Amino acid sequence: MIMINFNDRIRQILLLLLIILLIYLSLRELKLFMPGVLGAITLYILSRASYFQLVYSRKWKKGRAAFLFIIYYLLLLGVPIFAAVTLLSPKIGSVLSDPTAVINNIKQAIMQIQAKAGVSLVTEKSLSNSLDQTITFIPSLLNSTLNLVSNLITMLFFLYYMLYHGREIEMTLFKIIPLKDSNTSMLASETKKLVKANAIGIPLISIIQGLTGTLGYFIFGVDEFALWGFFTGVFAFFPVVGTMVVWVPLVIYMYVSGETWNATGLLLYSLIVTGNIDYIARITIMKKMGNVHPVITVLGVLIGLGLFGFIGLIFGPLLVSYIVVLFRIYMNEFTTVPDEKKPDESAVVTKEPSP
Repeated sequence: MIMINFNDRIRQILLLLLIILLIYLSLRELKLFMPGVLGAITLYILSRASYFQLVYSRKWKKGRAAFLFIIYYLLLLGVPIFAAVTLLSPKIGSVLSDPTAVINNIKQAIMQIQAKAGVSLVTEKSLSNSLDQTITFIPSLLNSTLNLVSNLITMLFFLYYMLYHGREIEMTLFKIIPLKDSNTSMLASETKKLVKANAIGIPLISIIQGLTGTLGYFIFGVDEFALWGFFTGVFAFFPVVGTMVVWVPLVIYMYVSGETWNATGLLLYSLIVTGNIDYIARITIMKKMGNVHPVITVLGVLIGLGLFGFIGLIFGPLLVSYIVVLFRIYMNEFTTVPDEKKPDESAVVTKEPSP
């Protein structure tokens, strides 16, 4: 009897190793489309409650309800992409049409700034090499547009079937996760909370920052204020430095160009208004939506960008948060907890996913 159990365990381990190996090989070959898959998981978590409401409460057909969400996200994601292309394509087109003139203009402007400021941070030779590398990078950036479109299609394709089979997928996951019911529920709850906080909170903060920055650039006479406002919104994704990457060089350039009053006004506006808007938005929105600690956000962004690309802004903090959550689960699973410190079982949801 012991030998049979032992052999069964060996077969179980071998089968699990084979499954893990096949999953690893599949994910390795799908690395290019991993942002699309992770994006589909994000949108599913954001949409599941509303989707279940339509299907199980209002009795919509699954395919019809899933298709409605696909159209919604296609429009929601298409508008900012179209705006970005509209703002950036004329500038990129002018660079590609005459890159030498653009390099010379940028080089002359930077050398003038250094001369007026009385400092020499870069030599003309090193500056030329850096600008040449930047110009050669632009075509590869344009080629990545195909990758962006491919991941968008992948994301919507996976999202449709994840919504359609959502309840079955969730029930299967609850069955195969080797944890107590309470810990499985905690893991699901933390995942939902953190994904919502990062997927909704971070873009919302970036939009607020971008609009605030655009207003400041318009008031203080910055050329192409809409373009710089767009860049401010993009860099607002990154905590700590964030928008300073955009407005600090603009302030320096305005000072050395003789626009002292406008430069001073933009400096004060960026420090007082834009900076405080960022701080207030992060401590209110992020805390309300997921109570995400700033350290987790910073570390998560650094880790996530290297692992997953742009979608790592969401899944990086989630990955770091999982370390904390899994440690709590480990303590709950494998250590003895006094009765008065045990989690309230009445507050734990069941394994059956609710609409």
